[in-house]
Parts: sequence; C-alpha cells; structure tokens
Amino acid sequence: MIKELGPGFRLTLALTILTGLLYPAVMTGLSELIFPRQAKGSLVSVDGKIVGSSLIGQSFTRPEYFHPRPSAAGSGYDATNSGGTNLGPTSAKLLHGTTKMDDKGNEIVDFDGIDDRIVHYCIDNGIPYTSSVPLDHFMDSHGQLDDVKLIKAFNDDKAPLIFTPKEEIPSDAVTGSASGLDPQISPANAEIQAAHVAKARGASVDQVKQLVSQFTQRADWGFLGEPRVNVLMLNIALDRKFPVSR
Repeated sequence: MIKELGPGFRLTLALTILTGLLYPAVMTGLSELIFPRQAKGSLVSVDGKIVGSSLIGQSFTRPEYFHPRPSAAGSGYDATNSGGTNLGPTSAKLLHGTTKMDDKGNEIVDFDGIDDRIVHYCIDNGIPYTSSVPLDHFMDSHGQLDDVKLIKAFNDDKAPLIFTPKEEIPSDAVTGSASGLDPQISPANAEIQAAHVAKARGASVDQVKQLVSQFTQRADWGFLGEPRVNVLMLNIALDRKFPVSR
C-alpha cells in the first residue's frame, strides 16, 4: 500500500514545488524585470502620495473632474469584487433602476438604472432633452434631483416617465463595463464633459479639450482596441494645470 502511494506523493510534491513555487517566482521576476511599473500595480503618486492606479477606475463626482463610466464592482470600482451587473439588455432593472427600503424604513436607490444616469448626464453636461414630465417634479427640498422619485416615475406602469436626449450620448457614459474597473472613457464622452469641467475650473472649453487630446490613447499598435482617455491621469493633469481654489 505504502509502495503504491509513494509515486503519487512524490509526483504531488514535485508539481507543488514546480507550479506552486518555481513557476510563480519566475513569472514574478520576469514581470518585474520586463514590466516593472505594471507588475507593481501601475500605482500613481502625486506629491509622494499614492492616489490610485492607472489600471483601475475610481469614482470622481465633483464637477471640476471628468467622471468615469459607471461601475457595478462591489459598491463601485472595487478591485476585490470585479464584475458587471449580469443584467440583460431588456432587463427593467437595468433600464429603469430599482429602489428598496433601508434599515430605518426609508426608501433609497437600490440600482440607479440607465434612464436615471441619462437624466443626470444631460443635466450635468447641458445636453438638451425632452421630458414627458418637467424635472421640477422630481426635485428634493434642496433643489437636487431625487433619484428615488425618478426611478419610481420610470417604473410607473400606467404613465412611465419618458425622457429623451436631443443629442447622442456615448454608451460608456451610462453603462458599466464587464469588469466594473475600466479606468478609461471614450474620447466622445470626455469631449462632452469638457464644458462642465472648464466652467468649474475657470478655464476655456478649448483649453480643456486640448488636454483631453493630449491624454487620448490611440488603439494599441494602431488596430487593437479603441481610442480612450484615462480618467485618473487626465484629472491629475487638470489639477496641475487648472487648480481649483478651495
């Protein structure tokens, strides 16, 4: 019995050392030698402080910054919980969003939905639109759009809210990626956002668009992938060139 188990044990031990120790060590060493920055997470530092990774998206919500594409990774941009919504294109939840009750019995947003994102994108970027109900009906006491009211209006079976932008909105502005971690947005998305960023920073739209152009990455090797703009790197450049007084 022991004689028969011996070869299996030795093979298991050899494969453990080979694939569990030697192979990872060699790959790690080669990665750090050939791609040292990427192997260390492509971390980005500003004034000696790490502010993120150029490979992982993160949330920017203030008007003086370019906003990333939405994320369904964990609570948003969670690299330990990468993933999409897994909702199909005809899903009512994906399109219109959902609400839920919190522990205190208050109705809150469960999932914002594409329709709700389109409304905010239009308002934030001054995109003209038509709405079957004036948006004033969905404001809270502070004059801000109430997402719970909007989502309930979009889900109204009898008279759903119909909101239509008069300009085409880039798909990456209102939909998340499969990973939820994309650090880039499309040049078209960045071009539209340039106006609100310029206004918040007291710069001209042309100046901001020039910066967008500088940070637009072309397709790899001229044919792999699409042109894209890294949101973190662009926002860092904005802070340097057009700082905002606090």
